[in-house]
Amino acid sequence: MRLVHLSDLHLGYRQYQRLTPGGVNQREADVATTFRTSIDRVIALAPELVVIAGDVFHSVRPTNQAILHAFMQFARLVRALPNTEIVLVAGNHDTPRSTETGGILQLFAQLGLHVVDREARLINFPKWDLSVLAVPDVHGGRPKLQPDPNARLNVMVIHGEVEGVLPANIAASERAALEISHEELGASRWDYVALGHYHVYREVAPNAFYSGSIDYTSANTWGELHEERVATLAGKGLIERDLATGAHTFHPLPASRALIDLPPVVARGLTVAEIDERIRSAVEACAGGIDDKIIRLLVRDVPRHLPRELDHKAIREYKRRALNFQLDFRAPEALRLHATGAPGRRPSLNEVVREKLLTRPLDADVDRAALVARAMAYLDEAQTLNVAPSAVLEV
Repeated sequence: MRLVHLSDLHLGYRQYQRLTPGGVNQREADVATTFRTSIDRVIALAPELVVIAGDVFHSVRPTNQAILHAFMQFARLVRALPNTEIVLVAGNHDTPRSTETGGILQLFAQLGLHVVDREARLINFPKWDLSVLAVPDVHGGRPKLQPDPNARLNVMVIHGEVEGVLPANIAASERAALEISHEELGASRWDYVALGHYHVYREVAPNAFYSGSIDYTSANTWGELHEERVATLAGKGLIERDLATGAHTFHPLPASRALIDLPPVVARGLTVAEIDERIRSAVEACAGGIDDKIIRLLVRDVPRHLPRELDHKAIREYKRRALNFQLDFRAPEALRLHATGAPGRRPSLNEVVREKLLTRPLDADVDRAALVARAMAYLDEAQTLNVAPSAVLEV
């Protein structure tokens, strides 16, 4: 008995100002392409059950185009897999603020999908001796999250925020209405828990997972990219789970558009011309070029007046070539290098060493940037190996 779990489709998501030749926001078109690819993958896997854990649309009132695309793709899925059951729950992006206002998701019930968007519902599938508790992200009370004692297999599909799972920056910007403690979730009571809301693939328990979103549609895409890199994930995707054996596979989906976070530039102590050159070098080093990609370049330790003096003709050209080119300037932080007399937080050892190396006199033939980079590398290596930093600084 296999299921496929996907979530956070966010159809109708729009970002940046670039349009397709047909006049559609390019990122909206990208997400629609990703969803079509997701349906292709589900059809190829041909599971007995598909669960969609919320946020089908990016807004409660999606455009006609987004609704039509969703309807066509779900209809294609139903035609291709007539014996597959599909359960869809509403997420916080799908749920109107007023209970009197109807949502659009019930439209898909006309295709035969089991749509749960007002209150939690237990759905039984006797042919598999399976019970699915579908819990949408809605305001108000909810039932106890208990499996069906009369079913051999129990699955819960729920859109919400499991306590302690979301990073603080994500939880603050994308607060779900439904917050769940680990005790209430009770993952061990279920054969599988399909979670939605968090946009990065994440294990909550051995049988409880966020599948993540299918594309980069949150307010913190660069944070998502960082989390995926740390977790060594290939990107976005969907989950295939065998309820009988526990076999579990995360299937990555090809990205509709490349997001590239270029290696940051440290501008402390550099002239305007040197910063321009570092930016140019970072752009030219981008594998495959920056054209039609979403690019960010973080430039650290830039005095507030310097960005006005940069080569804006070159920057405009980068912006023209990329779908979006973001130069993210970060001003130097105030460091308290002494116990009293200066505001700001207490600096780390790395920051103290960097500050000293950036300000001390050097011989003319010494490359200051290379010296700072080498010192930071030695300190990072020492911290990794648990070597006393003083020993490294004496080398």
